Amino acid sequence: MTDFTYPSSIPLHIPDNLTLPQFILDTHHPARVTKRLLSSPWLIEDATGRGMGFEEARHRVYGLANGLKLKYNVAEGQAVCLFTPNDIDYPILIWGIHRLGAIVTAANPAYSADELAYQLSTAKAVNLITHPDFLATAFAAAKKAGVPAERLIILDSAHPSRPSSPVPTVEEIIAYGLSQPTNFVERHLSPGEAKTKLAFLSFSSGTTGKPKAVAISHYAPIANVIQMAIHQEAKKEERIKPGDVALGALPFFHIYGLVVQMHFSIFCGMPLVVIPKFDYVRFLESLIKYRITHLFLVPPQVVLLCKHQATPKYDLSHVRFVMCGAAPLSAELTQEVIKVLPNAAIGQGYGMTETCTTVTMFSTKRKIAVFGSAGTPLPGTTLRVLKPDGTFGKVGEQGELLVHSPSNALRYANNEEATKETFLDGWVRTGDEVIIQEDGEVFIELLKVRGFQVAPAELEGHILQHPDVADTCVIGILDEYSGELPMAYVVLRPEAAKRAAISPAESEKFKASIIKAWFIFPGGITSN
Repeated sequence: MTDFTYPSSIPLHIPDNLTLPQFILDTHHPARVTKRLLSSPWLIEDATGRGMGFEEARHRVYGLANGLKLKYNVAEGQAVCLFTPNDIDYPILIWGIHRLGAIVTAANPAYSADELAYQLSTAKAVNLITHPDFLATAFAAAKKAGVPAERLIILDSAHPSRPSSPVPTVEEIIAYGLSQPTNFVERHLSPGEAKTKLAFLSFSSGTTGKPKAVAISHYAPIANVIQMAIHQEAKKEERIKPGDVALGALPFFHIYGLVVQMHFSIFCGMPLVVIPKFDYVRFLESLIKYRITHLFLVPPQVVLLCKHQATPKYDLSHVRFVMCGAAPLSAELTQEVIKVLPNAAIGQGYGMTETCTTVTMFSTKRKIAVFGSAGTPLPGTTLRVLKPDGTFGKVGEQGELLVHSPSNALRYANNEEATKETFLDGWVRTGDEVIIQEDGEVFIELLKVRGFQVAPAELEGHILQHPDVADTCVIGILDEYSGELPMAYVVLRPEAAKRAAISPAESEKFKASIIKAWFIFPGGITSN
């Protein structure tokens, strides 16, 4: 058996008695970068330039926690759902909810009412915080899930003085909480308790079936932030410099945006410029306006950097670091981005919701990472390669990646069967095929679309619901923009094939909503 680990003796010192806000707001860790922590903004609103520093953030977190307790009696162990685009107050919501011992479940703002209702029901959310633009969807989903309408809250930091609404705003709740005596007692965890106390229910497709609620402890994101800081040698003077700024263009509901982009940037003392919605030209303008030095991207954004006609109009020489994650980045595209960002260290990382983000990451000891590699294991992480015959692979052998890390999630909530398939005695079965080289570089061989894991079986289930489909098989194909896309092979029922029951218009509509490519096979599909 070959275990692949990070070649370092640097101790991690992961606190196991702190919640996430206690770690970020109340304590100091030896791996933390503190050069500009108190003097610079922690968060910057992209559209207005409004900054929020440490003291204001801490003050607002207290106000929110007190207000939620007073108005809604949010209790320890209950879940609150965030259904909103990125916002300067998004971290405040997370930390305020955690101050009460409650759980955050963040939802994709692109969800339909049915999709959101599923998450609300699965997480057993007691409150729903949303943006005004998504209020109709939020109301419909809340009704389906049995969340009372009076427990909806509006988040709109960009327009705090909107006309009054029967739905209370985050700003009003913070103000109310700050105006009243303290009505909650923040718990101090016992040694080891952070490893089991839930912080997030983050939804992931896993490898099969409907999205699952991944139960993530407070210890997991704390561990991952520390692991990345040590792996990146963040405390070295040449690594994080005065004036460095990170861009928050990835969605905060996604584990990559939540842990790497948000918490890692803040831990490293870099102000985070928060962008609510990605628009490429505005993205470029923000890079210039705020002199962004650190970018956390996904392949579609990298493609735009390399190929959009607007890119050459902007001087991006100040960008010093680019990490691409959530889906594979080709060697060809890496070579192109090197030309666009000549002063940047460029590479990839790999992780998933079930590992509370980063498992491997490129090292800045090399300016340009090994082409095609997802990096090397983070400190404290052990990897194994499980071959199809059930034995463990050695260097250069392909198989399924298994991960043992202090950042691993606990389980799938309320799903014992899926938990048994993925979480095995402290190890996470990723479902991703890899090859690990002698130097620890990991090469992923997987099906991810724009950073989201796609379950082929779920797509097959959707396709098979059509009355004219007899059989189907979904595979992944490479796509430069999305990383990968699902492709479906479809067998029609004999009577449907004869009468051409699926019209061109119906076919195109179905394909656009479910899959990228469509092939019809008259003879059938062979299953192994």
